[in-house]
Amino acid sequence: MKKYLVIGNPIEHSISPKLHNYWFKENFIDAYYDKLKVNESDLEYFINKIRNKEIAGANITVPFKEKIIPFIDKLTEEASYANSVNTIYLSGNNIIGDNTDITGFYLSLKTQNLNLTNKLAFILGSGGVTPSIIIALKRLGVKNITVSNRTKKKAEELKKKFDFIDLKDWGETVKANIIINSTSIGLKKDDQINLNFGLFGSETLFYDVIYNPIKTNFLKNAEERGCVIQNGLMMFVYQAAAAFKRWHLLDPKIDTKLINFLTND
Repeated sequence: MKKYLVIGNPIEHSISPKLHNYWFKENFIDAYYDKLKVNESDLEYFINKIRNKEIAGANITVPFKEKIIPFIDKLTEEASYANSVNTIYLSGNNIIGDNTDITGFYLSLKTQNLNLTNKLAFILGSGGVTPSIIIALKRLGVKNITVSNRTKKKAEELKKKFDFIDLKDWGETVKANIIINSTSIGLKKDDQINLNFGLFGSETLFYDVIYNPIKTNFLKNAEERGCVIQNGLMMFVYQAAAAFKRWHLLDPKIDTKLINFLTND
Protein backbone atom coordinates (compact mmCIF):
# COMPACT_ATOMS: atom_id res chain seq x y z
CA MET A 1 0.00 0.00 0.00
CA LYS A 2 1.42 3.37 -1.05
CA LYS A 3 1.60 6.13 1.55
CA TYR A 4 0.93 9.84 0.99
CA LEU A 5 1.18 12.71 3.46
CA VAL A 6 0.44 16.36 3.95
CA ILE A 7 2.98 18.16 6.13
CA GLY A 8 2.72 21.51 7.87
CA ASN A 9 2.73 23.28 11.20
CA PRO A 10 -0.02 23.63 12.32
CA ILE A 11 -1.64 20.66 10.59
CA GLU A 12 -4.58 19.70 12.81
CA HIS A 13 -7.07 21.67 10.67
CA SER A 14 -6.21 19.85 7.43
CA ILE A 15 -8.87 17.63 5.89
CA SER A 16 -6.56 16.47 3.09
CA PRO A 17 -6.56 12.89 4.45
CA LYS A 18 -10.37 12.85 4.45
CA LEU A 19 -10.46 14.00 0.81
CA HIS A 20 -7.69 11.84 -0.66
CA ASN A 21 -8.73 8.70 1.17
CA TYR A 22 -12.25 9.25 -0.19
CA TRP A 23 -10.85 9.44 -3.73
CA PHE A 24 -8.66 6.38 -3.15
CA LYS A 25 -11.75 4.41 -2.19
CA GLU A 26 -13.81 5.76 -5.10
CA ASN A 27 -11.07 4.84 -7.61
CA PHE A 28 -10.03 1.52 -6.04
CA ILE A 29 -6.49 2.72 -5.37
CA ASP A 30 -4.46 0.78 -2.82
CA ALA A 31 -3.06 3.76 -0.94
CA TYR A 32 -3.37 5.66 2.33
CA TYR A 33 -3.08 9.39 3.04
CA ASP A 34 -2.23 10.91 6.43
CA LYS A 35 -1.12 14.24 7.92
CA LEU A 36 2.07 14.97 9.82
CA LYS A 37 3.17 17.94 11.88
CA VAL A 38 6.84 18.71 11.21
CA ASN A 39 9.42 21.36 11.98
CA GLU A 40 11.67 23.10 9.47
CA SER A 41 14.59 20.96 10.66
CA ASP A 42 12.66 17.84 9.54
CA LEU A 43 12.26 18.83 5.88
CA GLU A 44 15.40 17.24 4.43
CA TYR A 45 14.74 14.00 6.32
CA PHE A 46 11.18 14.00 5.02
CA ILE A 47 12.27 14.52 1.41
CA ASN A 48 14.70 11.62 1.72
CA LYS A 49 11.79 9.37 2.68
CA ILE A 50 10.21 10.21 -0.68
CA ARG A 51 13.55 9.65 -2.41
CA ASN A 52 13.79 6.23 -0.77
CA LYS A 53 10.19 5.46 -1.85
CA GLU A 54 8.96 5.12 1.73
CA ILE A 55 6.44 7.85 0.86
CA ALA A 56 4.91 7.99 -2.63
CA GLY A 57 4.01 11.68 -2.62
CA ALA A 58 3.22 14.64 -0.41
CA ASN A 59 1.40 17.91 -0.10
CA ILE A 60 3.04 20.87 1.61
CA THR A 61 1.14 23.49 3.57
CA VAL A 62 1.88 26.41 5.93
CA PRO A 63 4.63 27.43 6.51
CA PHE A 64 6.83 25.26 4.29
CA LYS A 65 5.80 25.99 0.69
CA GLU A 66 8.95 28.04 0.10
CA LYS A 67 11.18 26.45 2.73
CA ILE A 68 10.92 23.01 1.12
CA ILE A 69 12.39 24.20 -2.22
CA PRO A 70 16.14 23.84 -1.37
CA PHE A 71 15.64 20.09 -0.83
CA ILE A 72 13.89 19.50 -4.18
CA ASP A 73 15.70 18.45 -7.37
CA LYS A 74 13.44 20.03 -9.98
CA LEU A 75 10.54 22.48 -10.03
CA THR A 76 7.71 22.49 -12.54
CA GLU A 77 7.14 25.70 -14.49
CA GLU A 78 4.26 26.71 -12.21
CA ALA A 79 6.24 26.05 -9.02
CA SER A 80 9.25 27.94 -10.35
CA TYR A 81 7.13 30.95 -11.35
CA ALA A 82 5.43 31.10 -7.96
CA ASN A 83 8.54 30.03 -6.02
CA SER A 84 6.08 27.95 -4.03
CA VAL A 85 5.58 24.18 -3.80
CA ASN A 86 2.53 22.38 -2.48
CA THR A 87 2.85 19.01 -4.25
CA ILE A 88 5.82 16.64 -4.38
CA TYR A 89 6.43 13.38 -6.20
CA LEU A 90 9.29 11.22 -7.44
CA SER A 91 10.01 11.03 -11.18
CA GLY A 92 12.83 8.65 -11.97
CA ASN A 93 15.49 9.59 -9.45
CA ASN A 94 14.35 13.19 -9.14
CA ILE A 95 12.17 14.81 -6.49
CA ILE A 96 9.74 17.08 -8.36
CA GLY A 97 8.14 20.10 -6.73
CA ASP A 98 4.88 21.23 -8.27
CA ASN A 99 2.35 23.97 -7.59
CA THR A 100 -1.36 23.19 -7.89
CA ASP A 101 -2.46 26.17 -5.76
CA ILE A 102 -2.53 28.41 -8.84
CA THR A 103 -5.00 26.08 -10.55
CA GLY A 104 -6.94 25.64 -7.31
CA PHE A 105 -7.49 29.34 -6.70
CA TYR A 106 -8.13 30.07 -10.37
CA LEU A 107 -10.82 27.40 -10.73
CA SER A 108 -12.47 28.30 -7.42
CA LEU A 109 -13.33 31.68 -8.94
CA LYS A 110 -13.58 30.79 -12.63
CA THR A 111 -16.24 28.14 -11.99
CA GLN A 112 -18.34 30.76 -10.17
CA ASN A 113 -18.55 32.75 -13.42
CA LEU A 114 -17.23 35.83 -11.64
CA ASN A 115 -15.98 38.56 -13.92
CA LEU A 116 -12.80 40.00 -12.43
CA THR A 117 -11.58 41.69 -15.62
CA ASN A 118 -10.15 45.12 -14.80
CA LYS A 119 -11.18 44.74 -11.14
CA LEU A 120 -9.14 45.59 -8.02
CA ALA A 121 -7.79 42.99 -5.58
CA PHE A 122 -6.46 43.44 -2.05
CA ILE A 123 -4.49 40.52 -0.56
CA LEU A 124 -3.83 40.25 3.16
CA GLY A 125 -0.62 38.30 3.68
CA SER A 126 2.45 37.49 1.60
CA GLY A 127 3.18 33.91 2.67
CA GLY A 128 3.68 30.74 0.65
CA VAL A 129 0.30 30.73 -1.10
CA THR A 130 0.23 34.45 -1.99
CA PRO A 131 2.37 34.19 -5.17
CA SER A 132 -0.04 31.54 -6.49
CA ILE A 133 -2.99 33.85 -5.79
CA ILE A 134 -1.27 36.75 -7.56
CA ILE A 135 -0.59 34.63 -10.65
CA ALA A 136 -4.16 33.32 -10.73
CA LEU A 137 -5.63 36.82 -10.31
CA LYS A 138 -3.61 38.09 -13.27
CA ARG A 139 -4.86 35.17 -15.36
CA LEU A 140 -8.41 36.14 -14.35
CA GLY A 141 -7.82 39.62 -15.73
CA VAL A 142 -7.55 41.59 -12.47
CA LYS A 143 -6.29 45.10 -13.19
CA ASN A 144 -4.56 46.01 -9.93
CA ILE A 145 -3.31 43.95 -6.97
CA THR A 146 -2.39 45.42 -3.58
CA VAL A 147 -0.69 43.36 -0.86
CA SER A 148 -0.42 44.05 2.86
CA ASN A 149 1.58 41.92 5.26
CA ARG A 150 2.29 42.04 8.97
CA THR A 151 6.02 41.94 8.22
CA LYS A 152 6.61 44.62 5.61
CA LYS A 153 10.00 43.21 4.60
CA LYS A 154 8.37 40.03 3.34
CA ALA A 155 5.91 42.03 1.27
CA GLU A 156 8.81 44.00 -0.21
CA GLU A 157 10.51 40.72 -1.16
CA LEU A 158 7.31 39.67 -2.92
CA LYS A 159 7.30 42.91 -4.91
CA LYS A 160 10.80 42.12 -6.22
CA LYS A 161 9.26 39.14 -8.02
CA PHE A 162 5.95 40.75 -8.94
CA ASP A 163 6.88 44.37 -9.55
CA PHE A 164 3.36 45.25 -10.72
CA ILE A 165 1.80 44.83 -7.25
CA ASP A 166 1.25 47.73 -4.84
CA LEU A 167 2.06 47.52 -1.13
CA LYS A 168 0.20 48.84 1.91
CA ASP A 169 1.22 48.81 5.56
CA TRP A 170 -0.57 46.27 7.74
CA GLY A 171 -3.75 47.82 9.13
CA GLU A 172 -4.23 50.13 6.15
CA THR A 173 -7.21 49.49 3.91
CA VAL A 174 -7.70 50.17 0.21
CA LYS A 175 -10.84 49.95 -1.92
CA ALA A 176 -11.10 46.73 -3.87
CA ASN A 177 -13.60 44.42 -5.55
CA ILE A 178 -12.13 41.30 -3.97
CA ILE A 179 -10.41 41.06 -0.57
CA ILE A 180 -8.40 37.88 0.06
CA ASN A 181 -7.09 36.63 3.37
CA SER A 182 -4.06 34.48 2.58
CA THR A 183 -2.76 34.48 6.16
CA SER A 184 -3.32 31.84 8.84
CA ILE A 185 -5.29 34.41 10.87
CA GLY A 186 -8.61 32.71 11.34
CA LEU A 187 -7.49 29.20 12.16
CA LYS A 188 -8.04 30.09 15.82
CA LYS A 189 -11.54 30.93 17.04
CA ASP A 190 -10.66 34.39 18.40
CA ASP A 191 -8.47 35.53 15.48
CA GLN A 192 -9.37 38.95 14.11
CA ILE A 193 -7.97 40.86 11.14
CA ASN A 194 -7.49 44.60 11.47
CA LEU A 195 -9.50 45.81 8.49
CA ASN A 196 -11.95 48.64 7.90
CA PHE A 197 -14.88 46.54 6.70
CA GLY A 198 -17.07 49.62 6.47
CA LEU A 199 -15.13 50.79 3.41
CA PHE A 200 -16.60 48.04 1.23
CA GLY A 201 -20.02 47.71 -0.38
CA SER A 202 -22.26 44.64 -0.59
CA GLU A 203 -20.92 43.79 -4.06
CA THR A 204 -17.41 43.19 -2.65
CA LEU A 205 -16.21 39.59 -2.50
CA PHE A 206 -14.39 38.54 0.67
CA TYR A 207 -12.37 35.39 0.11
CA ASP A 208 -10.57 33.42 2.82
CA VAL A 209 -8.16 30.66 1.80
CA ILE A 210 -8.93 28.99 5.15
CA TYR A 211 -11.61 26.30 4.83
CA ASN A 212 -11.64 24.95 8.39
CA PRO A 213 -13.40 26.63 10.14
CA ILE A 214 -15.94 27.16 7.37
CA LYS A 215 -16.49 30.79 8.43
CA THR A 216 -13.61 32.69 9.98
CA ASN A 217 -14.25 35.97 11.79
CA PHE A 218 -12.97 37.68 8.62
CA LEU A 219 -15.85 36.16 6.65
CA LYS A 220 -18.38 36.64 9.45
CA ASN A 221 -17.58 40.36 9.69
CA ALA A 222 -17.99 40.73 5.92
CA GLU A 223 -21.23 38.74 5.86
CA GLU A 224 -22.74 40.88 8.65
CA ARG A 225 -22.24 43.89 6.38
CA GLY A 226 -24.01 42.19 3.47
CA CYS A 227 -20.89 41.41 1.46
CA VAL A 228 -20.37 38.31 -0.67
CA ILE A 229 -18.15 35.68 1.01
CA GLN A 230 -16.28 32.58 -0.08
CA ASN A 231 -14.04 30.28 1.93
CA GLY A 232 -11.12 28.24 0.63
CA LEU A 233 -12.89 24.89 0.37
CA MET A 234 -13.18 24.81 -3.42
CA MET A 235 -9.61 26.07 -3.85
CA PHE A 236 -8.57 23.23 -1.56
CA VAL A 237 -10.58 20.67 -3.56
CA TYR A 238 -9.34 21.84 -6.96
CA GLN A 239 -5.68 21.97 -5.92
CA ALA A 240 -6.05 18.50 -4.37
CA ALA A 241 -7.62 17.17 -7.58
CA ALA A 242 -4.66 18.48 -9.58
CA ALA A 243 -2.22 16.84 -7.14
CA PHE A 244 -4.21 13.59 -7.30
CA LYS A 245 -3.90 13.60 -11.10
CA ARG A 246 -0.11 14.15 -10.88
CA TRP A 247 0.21 11.09 -8.66
CA HIS A 248 -2.34 8.72 -10.19
CA LEU A 249 -2.97 10.03 -13.73
CA LEU A 250 -6.68 10.17 -12.93
CA ASP A 251 -9.16 13.05 -12.69
CA PRO A 252 -11.03 12.50 -9.41
CA LYS A 253 -14.75 13.25 -9.37
CA ILE A 254 -15.84 16.53 -7.83
CA ASP A 255 -19.57 16.61 -7.14
CA THR A 256 -22.18 17.49 -4.53
CA LYS A 257 -21.71 14.14 -2.81
CA LEU A 258 -18.03 14.91 -2.24
CA ILE A 259 -18.66 18.45 -0.94
CA ASN A 260 -21.33 17.18 1.46
CA PHE A 261 -18.91 14.52 2.67
CA LEU A 262 -16.21 17.12 3.35
CA THR A 263 -18.48 19.60 5.10
CA ASN A 264 -20.27 17.12 7.35
CA ASP A 265 -18.53 15.61 10.35
